[in-house]
Amino acid sequence: MANRIRLADVAKQADVSTATVSRVLNDKNSVALETRQAVLTALDLLGYERPERLRERNGGLIGLVLPELTNPIFPIFAQYLQASMVMYDYTPLLGAHEAGGSTEDAYIDAMLEQHVAGFIFVSGLHADSTASLDRYHRIRARNIPYVTINGHNPNLDAPDFSADDASAVNQALRHLISQGHSRIGLATGQLRFLPAQAKSDAFKDAMKALLPDTSAPQANTLFTVEGGYAAAQELIAQGCTAIICASDVMALGVIRYCHSVGLDVPRDISVVGYDDSPFIAFTHPPLTTLRQPVKAICGAAVTTLLSMINDRTTISNPMKFAPELIVRESTGLAQSK
Repeated sequence: MANRIRLADVAKQADVSTATVSRVLNDKNSVALETRQAVLTALDLLGYERPERLRERNGGLIGLVLPELTNPIFPIFAQYLQASMVMYDYTPLLGAHEAGGSTEDAYIDAMLEQHVAGFIFVSGLHADSTASLDRYHRIRARNIPYVTINGHNPNLDAPDFSADDASAVNQALRHLISQGHSRIGLATGQLRFLPAQAKSDAFKDAMKALLPDTSAPQANTLFTVEGGYAAAQELIAQGCTAIICASDVMALGVIRYCHSVGLDVPRDISVVGYDDSPFIAFTHPPLTTLRQPVKAICGAAVTTLLSMINDRTTISNPMKFAPELIVRESTGLAQSK
């Protein structure tokens, strides 16, 4: 199949030379991992079948456990994690748990039967302060390393890779204050979830520092559109003119509530999301949000896990990654009353 591949097309797609494409197709070791992956991705995008020798390399299996994939940020995590694993010739076994479906424990048991070399848990039960940690202790007892993403649990001896919630909340607050808002609320999930706790604590601290003479209203509902809708109803009733949301999905719920009661976003209510999910720039209005550095988080998680797999060492220090405020049209100047 390789002789049918137009090297010039692949080189243009991957932004490399035809000589580099040739070296990758011939499985030469002189090509950097990122460049090799760019060429393989170009092959996939152009619809070429990878040569057999490039499909056989496999360093092992890694269990990848995520929440439901209906929230668009989680497929992006899966995509970047998979891409990082492939660079090192590892293959992910994907399990996405949801209410009424397979549980995290069921996926762990199935993946253990497949002799995975390690696990990556994204926003899993490790982030629920009320959940048992026995499942993770059981993995560690078998000398299988794992890492977590989005939910550092101090009771687990494992590295976590998460966006910096304090930085996110501070950026959002400073932006809204610069627009003249002082009655600002936070919409987040249930406080048993560690990311919700972190955002809640950061919000209270930042409000005390930046707006010491005002209250810091919060609505703790669900990380869903319906949760955002309910949170908006609660916070707007308390006089909020701006709402910071713990996810883009919640922000869409806030905007839906505003539209349902005749409030304009951003003229009457400013809304800030969190994640910068795909297509969120095309909502009505385009959403101001905090962009999670998903690619950087996933790359660090994978390289750390592979280091643990290869060295059999334990690494437990959490890493935080700074999000970026993306200002669009869902925030505006506060209206004088």
